[in-house]
Amino acid sequence: MSSSATEATSTTASSTSSASNRPPANLPPANPLPAARRPDGWANETVIGGSLPQPSAGKPGAGVEVEVVACGALAGHIREIAARRDWPVTVRPLSAALHNRPQQIKSYAERMLATPETQGARTVLGYADCGTYGALDKLAAQAGVNRLPGLHCYDLYAGAAQVEQLFEEEPGTYLLTDYLIKSFERSVIQPLGLDRHPDLWQDYFGHYRRLVWLAQRATPELEEGAARIAGRFNLPLTRIDTGTRGLEAALAQVIEQLP
Repeated sequence: MSSSATEATSTTASSTSSASNRPPANLPPANPLPAARRPDGWANETVIGGSLPQPSAGKPGAGVEVEVVACGALAGHIREIAARRDWPVTVRPLSAALHNRPQQIKSYAERMLATPETQGARTVLGYADCGTYGALDKLAAQAGVNRLPGLHCYDLYAGAAQVEQLFEEEPGTYLLTDYLIKSFERSVIQPLGLDRHPDLWQDYFGHYRRLVWLAQRATPELEEGAARIAGRFNLPLTRIDTGTRGLEAALAQVIEQLP
């Protein structure tokens, strides 16, 4: 899901082996920097078209059932896209909390691939690399399935070039998505034990300098939630309206490649 220590939360515009030198999103460095002072105000900016691929109009062949073994942070949007596109897709989500232990994602996904719900269905991995450092690529090759491109799910929303630019501008960037805002307590606070040991906050998050919300569908409730999280970090918040166009284009591409 999911940008940070949260989605400690994601792959390949080709594959992780070609991944750039940018750090995995939202993972704390070994030597955290001191926390930044919170500036006044909240910057808003909007990405307007052009940088993301356009979804194609195709769909799987007649009678082809598709199962998408998906990150829980992407599953809801994948369901919405499939329903709107009238794709015969069943979404089988894995917990987004796995982003806090990305070394376990491959084994959980492997079990899902080995136990399809629909006999004869084609399968897609609804993941970017998500911090597995190529393990999902190896699984996809072994199982003969495709996965979504990108280093993290953020690439699927904002585009790899835009995410790269954000980290080049400020390496101490913590990324938020709609899912992460909604699930911040259960996806970040509780798994990291910060509900029981709030004194560890600085160890996990003290090196961050700003929050950037990649917004799929901004609502007043999400804006309030994002502002609360920014207040918790004591950092400025920037919103970039990405929508789900990039995710839809990537999903269409892998589904239309199915035999």
